[in-house]
Amino acid sequence: MARWFGGIAPNLVLRALSGVYGQLMRLRRTLYRRGVLSQHRFDVPVIVVGNRTVGGAGKTPVVIALVSHLQARGIRVGVVSRGYGRKHKKAISVSANTLPDHCGDEPLLIHLSTGAPVEVDTDRVAAARRLIASGCAVILSDDGLQHLRLGRSLEIEVQDSRGHGNGRVLPAGPLREPVPESSVTERLVHGRAAKAGEVGVLFELQKARRLVDGLEQPLAEFRGAPVDAVAGIGDPQRFFEALRANGLTLRPHAFPDHHGFVAADLSP
Repeated sequence: MARWFGGIAPNLVLRALSGVYGQLMRLRRTLYRRGVLSQHRFDVPVIVVGNRTVGGAGKTPVVIALVSHLQARGIRVGVVSRGYGRKHKKAISVSANTLPDHCGDEPLLIHLSTGAPVEVDTDRVAAARRLIASGCAVILSDDGLQHLRLGRSLEIEVQDSRGHGNGRVLPAGPLREPVPESSVTERLVHGRAAKAGEVGVLFELQKARRLVDGLEQPLAEFRGAPVDAVAGIGDPQRFFEALRANGLTLRPHAFPDHHGFVAADLSP
């Protein structure tokens, strides 16, 4: 991570591997662009929300906000996801009773937050077909900027304050592929000022929800005493800073992205 985002130059071996990987990814994109590899397009709009870098950048809150926005306008939206981190690889329609191990934590969160139908499948095209057959008028793909087999009407890249890091592809840098020279991507950025061609967004924390019964309280209620803050996301410091911005005094506990929490993790 220090080499990717911290200013430490990657060594020669990493740069060489990165060069090979980058060329393979460019060739793959070229094959799709020329029609050698087929891209499946649908009669309904398909919106892909993703990031160019490895790890979390705030995609899921953007997906939830977009789904809620479209639902408020009476549009039936379906979400496709590959279900990162799940242990069961079969295609699944997410319900409130689906275990995170079966569908992935993010697809479950999206469904619980919006009530939208969510299809988890390594084959995003097949998942989109099922959603369209069920009456969805818009398909939203949670992640998938590099999943070129699924045609899209719009790409939305989400970027946090770390940006593209050192600008190199894996393994010398955090990029999943070289950034395409020509892209229809709308770029949403948070944690830094937006540049020309970018849209700045602000993630605000307002309430805390008690998991056992859904009771919500303003974060201001927790001021005045130390609060244990637990995060298992790509950039936990972003969460901690947002809590401090609400005047909370923290005892921060950072865990790996998509961490599967157990009771012992929260022991004093």
